[in-house]
Amino acid sequence: MSNTLSKALPEAVEQVLAVLRSSGLDPKLAMLGDGLATSRQVADALGAEPGQLARCTVFRRRSDDAAVLVIISGDRRIDEQKLAALVCHDGRRIGRADAEFVQASTGSSLDGVSPLAHASAAVTLLDRSLYRFDDVWAPAGHRQAVCRLMPQELELLTGAAVVDVAVDLEEEETTRRQAHNLLAARARAVDAAGDRVPSPCISVCRISADTGLCEGCYRSLREISAWSRSGPDAQRLLWKAIGQRMATVRD
Repeated sequence: MSNTLSKALPEAVEQVLAVLRSSGLDPKLAMLGDGLATSRQVADALGAEPGQLARCTVFRRRSDDAAVLVIISGDRRIDEQKLAALVCHDGRRIGRADAEFVQASTGSSLDGVSPLAHASAAVTLLDRSLYRFDDVWAPAGHRQAVCRLMPQELELLTGAAVVDVAVDLEEEETTRRQAHNLLAARARAVDAAGDRVPSPCISVCRISADTGLCEGCYRSLREISAWSRSGPDAQRLLWKAIGQRMATVRD
């Protein structure tokens, strides 16, 4: 890692530095080396905690195609339902932005989005989780460039609304394990015969953006809606599929 400001910095990084300087700040830029694959490795290289790595994620509001930028602590996950409730007042959903949309709206690649110096205005939200720290490391327009700032400076520079849209990753993992164990216990109660088949629903109702399955019962939305209309044989077949999906997640 180098803290020296190079003359050959990417243009997007130079633009971020220019915004900081014009605001009267002395930029503290760090260029990360290759081979830092995890947030823990990046944090160690910076002498920081993983939570001090500010992540910038761009969403696309479907009602008006606006870019929504969320700045959040590196040890937290964005609760997309909370986010939609804050920025989608027409009740429509919000979606993750693809690389083309991110480049057009921010001027940066998907893995280097900065909270500053965007190509166009974005709805910007700053999660309260960052205020646990005196300073954080925010992306600076390139995947290997980060800038040290106080959360309060981020708030002032971006004009972001300070909100609570975070999920604690450690708490979420504990909840996931408990849900998994409960579902496994219910699966063992499914008899080979009989007219009553227990529902897989364990009241953990969140659809994974990656798999399209509920993170509680490992069913798709279509399978969830069809459950009550299905007969016992079809329900047992679905339980078998759920068991296979659970085994895949464990592996």
